[in-house]
Amino acid sequence: MYGKSPSCAGLLLLGIQLTALAQIVAVEIYTSQALEAVNGTDVRLKCTFSSFAPVGDALTVTWNFRPRDGGPEQFVFYYHVDPFKPMSGRFKDRVVWDGNPERYDVSIILWKLQFNDNGTYTCQVKNPPDVDGLIGEIRLSVVHTVRFSEIYFLALAIGSACALMVIIVIVVVLVQHFRKKRWAERAHRVVEIKPKEEERLNQEKKVSIYLEDTD
Repeated sequence: MYGKSPSCAGLLLLGIQLTALAQIVAVEIYTSQALEAVNGTDVRLKCTFSSFAPVGDALTVTWNFRPRDGGPEQFVFYYHVDPFKPMSGRFKDRVVWDGNPERYDVSIILWKLQFNDNGTYTCQVKNPPDVDGLIGEIRLSVVHTVRFSEIYFLALAIGSACALMVIIVIVVVLVQHFRKKRWAERAHRVVEIKPKEEERLNQEKKVSIYLEDTD
């Protein structure tokens, strides 16, 4: 006798369970996706991840590079228990480990940027049994000067406005201070002049009386 064939509902349920299991064990990777940096400077390529499995010695991190103008993919960096720098190629002596796996951070720093460093940097993390998942990407643009975004312009405008307000307040306070000082000096001179004026008038009055008496 033939056994019972699996029903459509059973197959559908099995597919849903497998899909959910695949999603659970997949490594999620987070990058800035797009980054701009000035030629000759250093840049941190940030890559973080989340994993269902605890981080251990089985963790591996692979960084690769795809040039913007085309060409084969190039090795950038590898981490497994210890960091492994490239021994040759354009990234030799120009890349260092700046990650912390305990904090789910697998970032690197690229030194002394060059214009031919333009391209896409990929960050792949495997943390068995989590070995699947999308590869993180960072599109790096090396430029002469960094373009200011609207946020920078807004921050600059707010900062300038605040600085202008502070300057105005200082000027007003100084003007009031010098004005009060000038008024005080004038009042002091008036107080000094008044007794002298009274003394002069008294002398004139005495002279006038004396002349009248002599007449």
